[in-house]
Amino acid sequence: MKKVPVMPNHTTAFIRRQSRSPLFEAVTAYRKRRPGYFCIPGHRYERGISELWRREVGDAVFSYDLTEASGLDDLHAPEGAIREAQMLLTELYGAAHSYFLVNGSTCGNEAMLLAALSPGDRVLVPRNAHKSILMGLVLSGAVPVWILPEYLENYGLWGGVKPQTVAQALDEHPDCRAVCLVSPTYQGFCSNLQAIADICHSRDALLLVDEAHGGHLYFSEKFPRGALRQGADLCVQSFHKVTGALTQSSVLHIGSDRLTSRQAEAALKLVQSSSPSYLLMISLDLARRELALHGPEQMDRLYRLSQKARDGLNAVPGIKCPGLELTDAKIPAGSQNTRRTNRPGGQAGPWGIAGLDPSRLVIHVGDLGIEGDTFRRRLFDRHNIDLEMAEGDTALAVLTTANTEEDVEDLLNAVRQTAKESAAVTTPQTDGRTDTGYIAPSAGAKNGAPCSDRPAVFSSLPPTVFSPREAWFAPKQAIPWEKAAGRIAGEALIPYPPGIPMVYPGELLTPEIWNYADTLRRNRRRFHGPADPSLTTFQIIDRR
Repeated sequence: MKKVPVMPNHTTAFIRRQSRSPLFEAVTAYRKRRPGYFCIPGHRYERGISELWRREVGDAVFSYDLTEASGLDDLHAPEGAIREAQMLLTELYGAAHSYFLVNGSTCGNEAMLLAALSPGDRVLVPRNAHKSILMGLVLSGAVPVWILPEYLENYGLWGGVKPQTVAQALDEHPDCRAVCLVSPTYQGFCSNLQAIADICHSRDALLLVDEAHGGHLYFSEKFPRGALRQGADLCVQSFHKVTGALTQSSVLHIGSDRLTSRQAEAALKLVQSSSPSYLLMISLDLARRELALHGPEQMDRLYRLSQKARDGLNAVPGIKCPGLELTDAKIPAGSQNTRRTNRPGGQAGPWGIAGLDPSRLVIHVGDLGIEGDTFRRRLFDRHNIDLEMAEGDTALAVLTTANTEEDVEDLLNAVRQTAKESAAVTTPQTDGRTDTGYIAPSAGAKNGAPCSDRPAVFSSLPPTVFSPREAWFAPKQAIPWEKAAGRIAGEALIPYPPGIPMVYPGELLTPEIWNYADTLRRNRRRFHGPADPSLTTFQIIDRR
């Protein structure tokens, strides 16, 4: 079994190899030669592009949008520049094999399940899995065994998955072929993957990791360890989220010899476009080069920016921005100690969080008497600051290596002003509790209980009647939303962002879930999944 190094070994030979960008070099040489072009795409370098667009952005980028022309290789059977670029990616991450993805991490998650599982195979899946995992379940025919991540009730957010949760579920379902986890989560919460990998492998199960938000974790000891360095057999990363590639550019890594490259490549041929974008692949090639040559210093700078932002946010009355105290139950309540080590140890904190990605700033605004979405809209409308998403009483800011000190100052100034403008800033209560997840109640809350419009952790998982694949092909009918409670869902209910399903096709839409979804509907929250996103109607499956 290949042991993944803790950090890339920056030898002279390594730097010389990683300084190359084979695909970028090949396409650059082609466009400089500029042969008579009788291939797809049809815009012929820049000539066929809209004049309006060309005037706005210039011509050069369009001449890089080529296809499998002479000498430019083929993503589905790479022998030249693409093969070399993927090998450099493999070396950088210490993987067994690495692959470019041009259909985003969505197709990577689908390929993971297709490569690892067969129809009828059982797989442990946490309830906070991205909707693309549902797509992979439908395609593969695998049957999910649901597990619950820990829940930070007073933040209204899912945390990590505890190793003991995985161990117990595998003991109860010893026929599970794999465990599919999300780490880090959208909010940057990392599970203890090393302990979970040991549990999986001792039971002959694979560990598959949706690491879409974690491709940058491999380049600084101040960040949690990446999935490959903790024993993942397969993982997917979105290079466009933090590491500088174009949107829709992602990668798939094989981390062990428990799966073959042939299995992964066959799955990728099924879900990847047969006309891959060279712009996306070039951006992957160049993003890999930047990480190899400058990743450590970039991540150290990102860490310093995040510390400045987190400290500044926590100094604003009515604002909470949790840090590493969430990873350790022994840290006293109210501690601002965010500078401890961020390496996964033997135990995660009480919410299953073994590490926190510093690039994610979870901004809790409940003490201001407003919701996260209201806060987000005020920042944008009044201060020209746009945050990634809002959920319940929190909003999420994402920092990257491209952010500046000025960006952080602008964010902090906007938050300070918005806090002052808020009508009801409450004073945090101190009632002697030592729960570091405790947040003073929002306006309208009673006795410290979360408000009724906060995201609620469901008391139990909804009963499953049909597998995702069975539900996909089952006949469905649309009925009024008001009559859908207690019926079998024929489509997923996915508040977006963050894209985490509340109910999957084939499950009962329980009154508890219906009530919460109806609150989101009345608050005009966007839904992915339903054919009618307004939820005037909802598709159900008749069990008859």
